[in-house]
Amino acid sequence: MPNSRTALSDDIICEILCRLGVKDLLRFRDYEHFFAVDFDSLKTATKLDNPLDVGDDGICNEILGCCNGLLALRKSSLEICLWNPSTRKSYILPVAQIEYPPLFDVNRFDTVHTYGFGYEPISDDYKLVRMVEFMAIDPVTAVDMETEVRVYSFRTNSWRRIKGFPCCFKYYRPYGIGILANHALHWVVRRRTWSVIRSFVVAFDLGTEEYRVVSLPYGLGENVQGSVTALGGCLCLIAAYSVTDIIDIWIMKEYGVPESWTKLISLKHPDDFLEDTTRRKHIWDYLNVLPFANLKSGHKLLLQQDKSDWDFHWFSKFLWYDLTNKKVKTIMIQGAPEEFDDAYMLVQSLVPPDGYGAK
Repeated sequence: MPNSRTALSDDIICEILCRLGVKDLLRFRDYEHFFAVDFDSLKTATKLDNPLDVGDDGICNEILGCCNGLLALRKSSLEICLWNPSTRKSYILPVAQIEYPPLFDVNRFDTVHTYGFGYEPISDDYKLVRMVEFMAIDPVTAVDMETEVRVYSFRTNSWRRIKGFPCCFKYYRPYGIGILANHALHWVVRRRTWSVIRSFVVAFDLGTEEYRVVSLPYGLGENVQGSVTALGGCLCLIAAYSVTDIIDIWIMKEYGVPESWTKLISLKHPDDFLEDTTRRKHIWDYLNVLPFANLKSGHKLLLQQDKSDWDFHWFSKFLWYDLTNKKVKTIMIQGAPEEFDDAYMLVQSLVPPDGYGAK
């Protein structure tokens, strides 16, 4: 029997793709379920079947990233799958055991798992990156340990270890997932030291598998807490000033060119986003507003508001930000929870989750 990838002629494949169409969908989940909603309407959500069983703790799978219609999901540190919601196909990745350093002691160290997922066009390969940071529980007795980094390749259906990550992660949730832009994954980090310093952005190139520092907008100042996301394929920086409670959202219109950083919006009255302003210490402790998508008309910006309660349980909701009158409105989607855990923009595709004939 011919391979399923070559059994159809190019003309037939093009016809199928044309009839399928390409639509932007919002994929998001609450603590137990996955949902999808058409971005063009944002009216009604559809509940999706979960490709992995719910964990023993009752918590749903974590989304590790998305690219070209594929979602990377994690049930545990060792059970990871790739899922195409459009075709309802999924594939469990081979297990990659964690290689603990010789000095690792469970009484002195904890582990922080960070992931990123994306496509590299030169090698025509999808890659999932897993970083395990060995974090000292007591920084006074900390021993510097190299972060373990492994890369899964679609083409080889295997994991391999590469050189360690040179920085500590500044935030673990919701910013622990690598942000894909220009075929690179991005994180907000600090140097591998416990001294108080300004955070910065590091990129991992999916092609060369090298790390590099991304230049930030000029004149950001010192009292700023940053996070990154992507908007329309461009890298975005969210700069939250704890002293003035101002949130600036920047977009890098030409990747790798510092002069192309452009301020998209500045939220000078973030209390409008908070239901109870008496419960927060700093704006960046309990509130982070991420640009999610632009309306085709260009007049509105879809925002994802991330908050946490006193137990550091993160939850999110969608907001419309009117760029003309600078007003904010909560979005209610029929059939979806008002608040959810995380969300991603996904296009429908026929990309198989099992790589290139992986068995």
